[in-house]
Amino acid sequence: MDPLAPLLELAEVADALENARANVDRMLWHEALRSDNTHVAAEVALHDASATLALEGYDCDVERLRAGDFTDPIVSGAVRVTEALPSLVDVWAISPRYVLAKLHLLASRDFPDSGHDFEPGRIEVDKSGSARIDAMCALVASPTKEIPAALTAAVVHGELIAVKPFPVANNIVARGAARLALAGKGLDPKLLITANAGHLDRHPEYVGAQRAWSTGTPDGVRSWLKHYGKALEAGAAETLQICTELMRS
Repeated sequence: MDPLAPLLELAEVADALENARANVDRMLWHEALRSDNTHVAAEVALHDASATLALEGYDCDVERLRAGDFTDPIVSGAVRVTEALPSLVDVWAISPRYVLAKLHLLASRDFPDSGHDFEPGRIEVDKSGSARIDAMCALVASPTKEIPAALTAAVVHGELIAVKPFPVANNIVARGAARLALAGKGLDPKLLITANAGHLDRHPEYVGAQRAWSTGTPDGVRSWLKHYGKALEAGAAETLQICTELMRS
């Protein structure tokens, strides 16, 4: 049995993740996504980067990102991470630890005077944290069909935030890795869910559910997984809005 299978037995978790999958499936049937979805994917990337920055406390809207109107190293790093995701989907399934290092290098390479003593791309954790990262990477590299992609992504995201393997830009890396987990297991292979916009839409819940996951209690884990399902629904709705606006323009 997959080690994540017991999480689906927690109250309301399986329903929340199934509802998310159903909403994503409906999103993928939108007319704008039935043929060439290049323009939609590019727009989703901008909206997702803007959302992940907002979750970090940065006000950098889509038009500023589109125009390249930014100099802050955190903004530059978040954009690089988002732009790199399509090229890392296949690598993620084979070598997630390498991809984590790559994402952190992209996110933090402009931080020479950040005040933190760190090496871009280097995972820095204690023995317990290392074991958790190893276990998470093993789940990614040896998936089973019985576990939904949303559950895997939620665990990846939650573990990276809880363990905090990187002293700077950690949460940007965590959100990027979670999107790769959704892509790698086939729920969102072309990275069309505006996932981070979904987290931003439910921001207070996102923050609270992160803390709940870190407790490791059944109630805490359930809170995070239920949030994840709702956030994916909101992210799919954001993509549908993007599709509608593109078709009108």
